[in-house]
Formats: sequence, C-alpha cells, structure tokens
Amino acid sequence: MLALNRGLVSRLQLFAVDSPSPLRFLRGFSSDVETTTTTASRIIVPKPGVMTPESKRTGIIAVKCGMTALWDKWGARIPISVLWVDDNIVSQVKTPEKEGICALQIGCGQKKEKHLTKPEVGHFRAHDVPLKRKLREFPVTEDALIPVGTSLNVRHFVPGQYVDIAGITKGKGFQGGMKRHNFAGGPASHGASKSHRKLGSTGQRDAPGRVFKNRKMPGRMGGVQRTVKNVWIYKIDPARNLMWVKGQVPGATGNFVFITDAVYEKPDISILPFPTYFVPEDEDIDNMKPLVADLGDVDPFMITD
Repeated sequence: MLALNRGLVSRLQLFAVDSPSPLRFLRGFSSDVETTTTTASRIIVPKPGVMTPESKRTGIIAVKCGMTALWDKWGARIPISVLWVDDNIVSQVKTPEKEGICALQIGCGQKKEKHLTKPEVGHFRAHDVPLKRKLREFPVTEDALIPVGTSLNVRHFVPGQYVDIAGITKGKGFQGGMKRHNFAGGPASHGASKSHRKLGSTGQRDAPGRVFKNRKMPGRMGGVQRTVKNVWIYKIDPARNLMWVKGQVPGATGNFVFITDAVYEKPDISILPFPTYFVPEDEDIDNMKPLVADLGDVDPFMITD
C-alpha cells in the first residue's frame, strides 16, 4: 500500500491522541507505522473438570423409540418413554473469539452424502467429522467446551436426575375449537340445532367491529416445538445407549428430541460428569449392566421388561 505524506500522517496522529488506541486510525494508511496483531487461539483439552453452580453443560440428541409401562407397589400403571442416543458427536465449537458466543453443535445419526446438500457436506468436511443426520446447537459456558470430534453417550446424564426434553409435537391437521382449545361446545340437547360443536361468538358489533388478534379459533393443530420440563430419568443402558424416562415426551415414535439438564429441578452437580462423560480405556461398555435410579429402601416399581 502506498504511504501517505508526512503532513497527513502527523494530522492523523494529533487527531488520535485522545483515543484508546491511537494506532488503529493509522493501520493500512502508512507503511512507517508498525502494527502487531496477536490472535489468541483457544486450546480445548478433553478432560474431566469441576462443575460450578454457574456452569451449563451441553445437551444431547435422542430418538424417541416408543412407550412402555411400569407398575408401582399399589398396582398403578406408570408410563415410561424409551429414548435412544444415536451416535452423538461434537461437530462444531463456537467460541467468543470467533463467533462471539459459547456453544456446541451436536450431530446425531448417520446420513449418506447424496442425501445432503453441498453446503452441509462442506460443513462436515471443514470440521473433519462424519456426516450426520441431525444437528442441534446448545449454549454452554466456557468451562463446558468440548473439542470437535468428542463422542457423547447416554452416560452424559445419570439416573435419578431431572431433564428438560424438547421436540416437535405430532401434527393433527386442521381441528375445531373443542379439540384444539378444549372448548365445552354448545348445548347437547335443548336449544341446539346442528351447532353442538360450534365455536360460538368471536367478535362484537360495530364497536370495534372486528375480531381481536390471538382469538382461539379452529386451525392447524400440533407440529410445533414444545418442551416438557422436569422429566425424571429412571434407567440408562450404556451398552445400547438407551434411556428410560418417566412420563411422555413430545413427538411421534422415530422423531428427534433434545435433552438438557433441567432448569427448575436442578440436579446435584456433584454427581454429574463435567463437561461430559469420558469413557475410560479399560471400560467394557458392551458388557455393562443398566444403571437404575436409587429408589430408596423400598422399590415402588415392579419392572416388566
């Protein structure tokens, strides 16, 4: 780059005296000014750490396998959802130096290259990770960052803790007010003629003469993201990467769900693996027995499977 004359450079120096960084006005204008730029590269080491109350771990992606049931000691049926953690891996790390945030992108499943777009294939090739079927970004704290390529399994969570599970609910198409919003409907006998399931009045007369926004009316039902909070983990199976949770989770069988630590029923940080569970070299995962939550002296469940 051509150097400017000394008069202009001196004026710029006088103008930038009171600025926090006087040389930032001269970068690129003069070859006589020496500028040094140091880019600090973050080195992330995959090793266990110490979790603090302010720490936030990443979540994982699972596939909803279906429903089963347990019976308590009184004979009541308790629904249990089965989730499969299908080959989760860290596909991208976002740091404050580059992206301005702390987050981890997690990939789940497998997919062929012919079924992906060229930008998607380029993204996986740039980070040198296998092609994944589903991607999800989870915000984390700086002490919970994990390097690219780290594998996440079902032991990221522990039995007995509470988690939040998000997913896309089942789509039910166009539905009326009674099914969509649980309206009571009209009279079932006297005074009703072919209007038993009608919506009823939705507006006014000439003042204001319109229907207000967000009025509950018939329309498309389902097919939106919902989060079920405070779901209790009953059992995990490290050999098959399966997880049993108490209750229902959003979505149909085969859909992806996103599992994170519970926000309200916070788990005990002393029992959680941080930033995730790193499998020891001498551990035989294929022969590990399922881990069941501690239910106390009397087991209220009588498991059937």
